[in-house]
Amino acid sequence: MRMVTGLSVLVLGIGGIGHAVVTSLETGIERVDPFRDMKNRPGETNGTNILVVGTDGRDRITPEQKKKYRLGGAPCRCTDTVMLVHISKDRHRASVVSLPRDSYAEIPEHTDATTGKHHKPHPVKLNAAYAEGGPALTVRTVEHMTDVKIDHYLEIDFTSFMKTVDAVGGVEICTARPMKDSYTGLDLPVGTHKLNGGQALQYVRSRHVDGAADLGRMQRQQRFLAALVHRMTSSGVLLNPVKFRTVTSTMLDSVRADKGFGTEQMLALRRAMRGFTAASSEFTSVPVGDVSHPVKGVGSTVKWHPVKSKKLFQLLRDDKPLAPHRPKRPAATLVDVSPQQIRVQVYNGTRVDGLGDRVDKALRGTGFVTTRAPLNSGNGAVRRTYVTYDPRWDRSAKSLRAALPGSELRPVKNQGPTLKVMAGADYKGVTPVRAEEPHRGEFGAVTGDQVVCP
Repeated sequence: MRMVTGLSVLVLGIGGIGHAVVTSLETGIERVDPFRDMKNRPGETNGTNILVVGTDGRDRITPEQKKKYRLGGAPCRCTDTVMLVHISKDRHRASVVSLPRDSYAEIPEHTDATTGKHHKPHPVKLNAAYAEGGPALTVRTVEHMTDVKIDHYLEIDFTSFMKTVDAVGGVEICTARPMKDSYTGLDLPVGTHKLNGGQALQYVRSRHVDGAADLGRMQRQQRFLAALVHRMTSSGVLLNPVKFRTVTSTMLDSVRADKGFGTEQMLALRRAMRGFTAASSEFTSVPVGDVSHPVKGVGSTVKWHPVKSKKLFQLLRDDKPLAPHRPKRPAATLVDVSPQQIRVQVYNGTRVDGLGDRVDKALRGTGFVTTRAPLNSGNGAVRRTYVTYDPRWDRSAKSLRAALPGSELRPVKNQGPTLKVMAGADYKGVTPVRAEEPHRGEFGAVTGDQVVCP
């Protein structure tokens, strides 16, 4: 939720329409000094690095909202979302890296902001840094963990989240399978949904939709953020003075930022990032080596992968993209299983020469792993295209059928993981498809246009 709201502040801030508007909005931002007396910091990098944290603000939520959206529990002085946003030097790319709140961290020597007690360096979960030392200790801890110098700091209270979504007119989300979470009340059938603020809150909070838990929740937050960026950059919000002021005022109602992030910085980013779209953004989480690393006195923590995480942050320091380059593809039908995970053997069930080869190439072109060696069926009299599949791979079969409109599914026990396509006389071509969770690169990074609705 905080990741969504935080980057939204950046997008709207840089997309503002004038100095007077941005200046008037800036005056409402509460200021903090997270860089005071900091020493031995990482070196300068190309681009701009912004640490965005989300603090627990449920004490400002009404009893009715708590009941309706199942926001029980007591508020805490801690961060439940931490993300590092890197804006490239040429202002053409924004890289968003989520840092799990339970990440194993070693807090530098400091004085506790609440008790006044002096502490030596000690291990904690990342979200505890804020509780012990506020913004300054949080910045110091993240810099120590990533070796990335933080240029600006934004702190978000999630109570403005629902109002923000409503202010932009709702956000569109697509699901390839039903999503239901009894803990948050989320209940979405398959299809396209325009979520209002309350529904959006349920969507980004849900972690019991599947077995992916926090990883799945972070990926859904990334999809939602990409959809929100797409909504704001394609609906005229940034060009309409009234809408711009309404939406941004809602967002900034609960923002704290460092003193250096002001009008001139917002306007400089605005001028440089005209034309920013969902495709200009990329999202990932820190590569994890151990999801349950025990630490005495701390509990179970998330331990980052020692090699991959260093490589990821080196790319940020070098101002390099995180998501793998992919050629632009036409709009595709959303499916449950990525075609890159589905192996297919094609058969020509007709007497049309070369049909099997055409089908094989067309399926391979939309991502399916074909054998590249189509075969003939023998009788040559198949009228309707059909797919045979092992029932254990029924989700893959449905994804393949979506790529072959009008085709029939035929279960065959013990066929194995390879699906078989029998091309019939009714074959008219392949429809491009893509998964709700796209095939990700080395760091699990995706660009925003890969996760918005087709």
